[in-house]
Amino acid sequence: MPTLAQACQTFVVVAGLAAAGSALAGETAPVTDDAYAWLEDVTGAKPLEWVKQQNAKSEAEIAATPEFKQLEGRILAMLDSDAKIPGVEKIGRYYYNFWKDKGHERGVWRRTTLEEYRKPQPEWETILDLDALNKAEGENWVWHGAECRRPAYTRCLVALSRGGADADVTREFDIESRQWIKDGFFRPEAKGGLTWIDQDNVYVFTDFGAGSMTPSGYPRIVKQWKRGTPMSAATVVYEGQPQDMYIGAGHDDTPGYERDFVIRTLAFYNDEMYLR
Repeated sequence: MPTLAQACQTFVVVAGLAAAGSALAGETAPVTDDAYAWLEDVTGAKPLEWVKQQNAKSEAEIAATPEFKQLEGRILAMLDSDAKIPGVEKIGRYYYNFWKDKGHERGVWRRTTLEEYRKPQPEWETILDLDALNKAEGENWVWHGAECRRPAYTRCLVALSRGGADADVTREFDIESRQWIKDGFFRPEAKGGLTWIDQDNVYVFTDFGAGSMTPSGYPRIVKQWKRGTPMSAATVVYEGQPQDMYIGAGHDDTPGYERDFVIRTLAFYNDEMYLR
């Protein structure tokens, strides 16, 4: 398995002092003496390269200490242990778990029954083996979760990221056949997501091109996308403001309480929810 130093990076946070002043008539731009103001371009090539260099310096220095080596060994032993309690999510009549250990570096998505889960050594049924998928596709996919559509829970929208990046892809997967759906829903790599509306419709919020992302690098527009049509033909459901942080949408298909929602994230802990 890769070392913890390879899997984790030290993030560099640079705080600058913003110049303040009165708004003057005819003034075209604020004046600042902040030497690091250029780092505000969070997706710019120059800031990202600078952060990458600083991360490499920090990682090399921290990883060389005896304390780090000891901590790394302890954490890896816990992560590789078979004695971990498998947390589960009930989907339909099965209990699903995503499991990683020494023999499954990227992990396996698996399921069991309640009867089996109550046993000291449950018998698990593998649904998707990411290590096998990576070998077959020559990729480095990292699990980002799955949303399965009720009531059958056999069709799932699976999110995978390359190497654990924030950006990911979404692919439609059939649990019964253990196969990706040919010509199924597919969202190209970007920050965003797909969520079910019904069997033939999804909400898509992703990078649609110029002006579709927020300054934080997340989706600003939600669209409804119909199966069998190109994503470019999806219709706009909601468009956030340029200064928003993130826009998403979802469908609650609880029988008798079906609702559709749009989530507008203004800041990390400041959201608005709209009923469609």
